[in-house]
Amino acid sequence: MLPSGAPPESGETTARPSAWTESRIVLLLGLALTALVAAAALWVGFLEYRNHVENARSEQALMARVLEDHATLTVDTAAVSLSALADRLASRHLPPGPELTALLREAQAGFPFLRGFAVLDANGVVVASTVATDTIGVVVDRTRVGAWPAPGRERLGSFVPGRGIADLAQPAGLPSRAPAGVGFIPMFRTVQIGSDASGLLVAMLNPDAFSNYQTLTLDDTRATGLLTSYAGEVLAATVGASVNPGEQVGAHELFRRRLATTEHDTYEGDGIGNSAAQIVAYRVSRQWPLVVLVQHPVATMKAAWWRSMQSTIWVAGAAVLLLGAMTAVACFGLRARERTRKLLNQAQAEVARREQEHSTTLRSVQELIFRTDPQGILTFVNARWTAIAETSPSDAIGMELSALAIPAQRKQMQALFEPASGAGIRNAQITVQAHGGSERRIVDVAVVPLVHRERIIGFAGSAVDVTERVTSQRKLQTQLAITELILQTSPLPLSVRDLRGRYLSTNQAWEQFTGLSRTQVHGHSAIPGPAQEALSFHSQNDDELILRGGRIRYETNMPHADGSRRDVVIEKVLMPGDGGKPAGILSVLMDVSEFRAAERATRAARDVAEEASRAKSEFIANISHELRTPLQSILGFSELGLMRGRDQPKLRPMFEDILSSGKRMLALVNDLLDVAKLESSVGTFTLERTDLRPLIREVVQELAPQIAAKGLQLEDALAATPLVGKVDPLRFQQVIRNVLANAIRFSPAQGIIAISGECPDGQEIVLRIRDQGPGIPDQETERIFAAFVQSTTTKDGSGGTGLGLAICRKILEIHGGRISAQNRQTGGAEFVIVLPAKNFAETIPGLL
Repeated sequence: MLPSGAPPESGETTARPSAWTESRIVLLLGLALTALVAAAALWVGFLEYRNHVENARSEQALMARVLEDHATLTVDTAAVSLSALADRLASRHLPPGPELTALLREAQAGFPFLRGFAVLDANGVVVASTVATDTIGVVVDRTRVGAWPAPGRERLGSFVPGRGIADLAQPAGLPSRAPAGVGFIPMFRTVQIGSDASGLLVAMLNPDAFSNYQTLTLDDTRATGLLTSYAGEVLAATVGASVNPGEQVGAHELFRRRLATTEHDTYEGDGIGNSAAQIVAYRVSRQWPLVVLVQHPVATMKAAWWRSMQSTIWVAGAAVLLLGAMTAVACFGLRARERTRKLLNQAQAEVARREQEHSTTLRSVQELIFRTDPQGILTFVNARWTAIAETSPSDAIGMELSALAIPAQRKQMQALFEPASGAGIRNAQITVQAHGGSERRIVDVAVVPLVHRERIIGFAGSAVDVTERVTSQRKLQTQLAITELILQTSPLPLSVRDLRGRYLSTNQAWEQFTGLSRTQVHGHSAIPGPAQEALSFHSQNDDELILRGGRIRYETNMPHADGSRRDVVIEKVLMPGDGGKPAGILSVLMDVSEFRAAERATRAARDVAEEASRAKSEFIANISHELRTPLQSILGFSELGLMRGRDQPKLRPMFEDILSSGKRMLALVNDLLDVAKLESSVGTFTLERTDLRPLIREVVQELAPQIAAKGLQLEDALAATPLVGKVDPLRFQQVIRNVLANAIRFSPAQGIIAISGECPDGQEIVLRIRDQGPGIPDQETERIFAAFVQSTTTKDGSGGTGLGLAICRKILEIHGGRISAQNRQTGGAEFVIVLPAKNFAETIPGLL
């Protein structure tokens, strides 16, 4: 039995609310009937509207047919009368004059829809007319008449503003002298005038005859009728139309699209001359290029439909209101009865619901809930018991709770149930054997005595498994101890301060560096001693770190505990706190005094070495210049002696040796001067953007005598496209000259020297000079570019200085290029010169 109550007795039932109550069923039926009535009324209205639309379209189509018949018949009659009149004129051979005019008047008497007849001669001169306003002799504008019809055929013309044929004398584009809308529709036929002259017989149809008939036939001021040409020119219109005869409406949808597919139809859409929606019926004449249109406003049809539907709407509205009232009365009565039944069911279900909630809460709680008697014997446990004791809750009833603890802690558990312990909450932490004794779990137990009439009748309590929390706390304590030990044993001075600058922690290295103990600084922002002088400097860096975040590193000078000043590098980082906000600043000091002293010593030594190198370069330059003066004299006198002793066998060899030695000495001096210039700080290289191929070929031409003297063959494999680079032409040629001279010097007689150049990637120019000489030992391919060094295989005792390749490398380095050497598999050496393509620097200092 649960402590909070008992479950419902057997046989009792709890009424559950149903979604389909009687009131809802009645409401849904009433709404369905109401919707059915409304739908029926809408359907009737829809059918009635369709009937009105069909009737209106049929009526407009009938009107269009009647008007088209009339228009076709009228035009046919005019054509017949025109044909008969032409036959009479041809048979009587009447010349222009009163008799011709009388004949025209006689023919017009039987056709009221004609304004009159007129005759034009071949030049467009009016020779006869039944219209009083026409002047005989007036010349008609032939462009307004158009092409004359074929003999025996009639042609219907466009609308002509005016009262007679003489109005055609006025050129097109000028305003008509007749009022707006007044005009005629001409019909032309070729006719014979007199005995042999031909002319044009014109019948002038009155547009008012068409519009009057349309008005009488439609018998509705809201409907409009139009007679147009097939191209869209208005020929006649009723009074209510918004267009006048002579206007163009060919851009309307009817003429652009509909006439091309069907000759007669009705539709709802835009009318002609009216922006409101219209019911339009049109029909094309069977004989003539004419179109008859009848249009009636859709709004008029809708108004008629609405008038016919008003009685139906009143009946449907009354039915809907009646059904709504009946449904509301029925729902009100049924809901009152349902509310009474619901209150009764709620009262019956409340006890069961509370018991259900209490039982569910006890089952779902993650803590062990229990009750015991005054001696600590279990009388109730929830399902959590299984997770802790690994037995079912039913097996726990009658068991002593202290049996959960290990033997060493059972007395501690039994003390919780002592009567003399008081009425408050009693707590204990015990260890429980789990999983068959292979694992121990730590549990917090809390019990509260249940008192009735000042006597303890039992205990209620709970137990929570806190093994993970206790284990985590122990691990955290261990980790904190390890971290503290690492900080204290670190050789770098460390300190932690809060955002207000107060010291929170320092290690032993910091105390040794500053000479201050942690008791002197912890909790204080100001520290005693000389270190206080730089407090503002460090505060500025702290403010920057707090504002910018991350970490900051800077170098400064600080006093040491021994009284000396040390160069230190300080690195600071923000320590995160709650909510992602910084909680403090960790500072690390690194004493770099020894490194800085070493840097200063290195810098001083470098300055001394540079000064010595400069003095050496100046000495070489000076001594080279001093040596040139006597060398010039030696060379000059030796050449003079050689020239004068040409015929003396004993003197000539002596002067030749002197001249050869002098030239070798002069070459050595020149090389020393080049080295001195390159190493001095005053030489400059002036770069020009130029094609390297002509510069290379000039050097080849210069060395051509030496090449021919040894019988060498030179292969030119330079690229066909320009090899453009930024070089000092003289210095670049000096490099090519040195490398090519070496190739000539060490190539065997009748050998081959190849020069190639290309720019494969558009970034660098690669030049290659190959020879067939003895090659270079692999271990010496880099050493030969050092000053005063020659290859062991090419050292022939010819007096070379070993400076040529060193000068080449220095020149190319200044140009931003490089030079290297390698041996060819087929024998000989290959020198590779690489230069940047299209360098943009104009002048660079000649410094190495």
